[in-house]
Amino acid sequence: MTQVETVVIGGGAMGAATAWQLARRGREVALLERYEPGHRNGASHGASRNFNVAYADPVYVRMLVEALPLWRELEAESATSLLDLVGVANHGRAAQFDAVHAALAAAGIPAEFLPVDEAARRWPGIRWDTRVLFNAQAGRVNADATIAALHETAASAGADVRHRTRATRIEPLGDQRVRVASVTDDGVEEVFEARTAVVTLGAWTTKLVGGLALPRLVVTQEQPAHFAVRDDAIEWPSYNHFPGPADAGYEYWRSPVYGMLTPGEGVKAGWHGVGPVVDPDARDFLPRPDQLADLQRYARDWLPGVDADAVTPISCTYTTTPDEHFVLDRVGPIVVGAGFSGHGFKFTPVVGRILADLADGRGPAPERFAADRVIAAAGGSPTGLAGR
Repeated sequence: MTQVETVVIGGGAMGAATAWQLARRGREVALLERYEPGHRNGASHGASRNFNVAYADPVYVRMLVEALPLWRELEAESATSLLDLVGVANHGRAAQFDAVHAALAAAGIPAEFLPVDEAARRWPGIRWDTRVLFNAQAGRVNADATIAALHETAASAGADVRHRTRATRIEPLGDQRVRVASVTDDGVEEVFEARTAVVTLGAWTTKLVGGLALPRLVVTQEQPAHFAVRDDAIEWPSYNHFPGPADAGYEYWRSPVYGMLTPGEGVKAGWHGVGPVVDPDARDFLPRPDQLADLQRYARDWLPGVDADAVTPISCTYTTTPDEHFVLDRVGPIVVGAGFSGHGFKFTPVVGRILADLADGRGPAPERFAADRVIAAAGGSPTGLAGR
């Protein structure tokens, strides 16, 4: 039996960030990741995510204020460039633009409104339909590079980072001890005993800790795509686009659309959280033809800077709660971080800090992230402007 202070189960973005934070504090931590480095089975892979700061909710705004300095610390420690602040442009019929602008201004986060003609002059690859809320201190983050940087910096700080190691059972031993059984791809079994275990398993969360009182976690297979760029010389911001009424030409939209330029791959566009519900161990990784066709129609209508017929579908999982707020909580010796899909990646180093605090007994996290919270029947985005 291996004795450690903390076992982190799941080495995607949030688990790796937690291990990094704990190791920096001198904690003895083991990070167990089921798959090989760079795998494509979960939600933390790919070369781009929106670093979108368009939030009005004060809890998330405070997390945004903390996020950018922590990203810069990770970049400095890993000697890796992760953020590209090309800006995020939000447009469409969302009613929350004014509230978001006011909240960001109060927090000192740059935000400005641009008229349609100014946005079209600056970014001709996108057709704009309303005034644009532009955030200059935003843009995109390289997800693949982030995971590699977190694993490297956590290991350099003393974490025991183990790939191809799957947690098979978690057993609380009272409020202050926990036992975690694991097995490697080679069939080697090992049991860890720790003061705390942090579960950051994304789509697999309920498969390991489904007995805990958690909000319902719905796992969907999302199917964004990359579209080939027509002119490499034009600039692209990251973007979020919100539909108007069906009779105004938005009848085929599945949801708001998010996207960004992924260097070397094209412009990413995706529907938000409308993929089929799946078992993460039984996915086909294939796009739904009807959803892809509608996404291509969107590209023809709204992205004149891309070739809608030169499309490369991609696949990932979303794991969401009914109210789209995260789960960041501790139940006995088990800390759970879950429900990040759709808007969590930008908060990765902050979530790592919060989960490390919970593992260290410094808590609690904000009440809206409680595992046993009461969720109203009508959920809705916590931002109104969330983009992946």
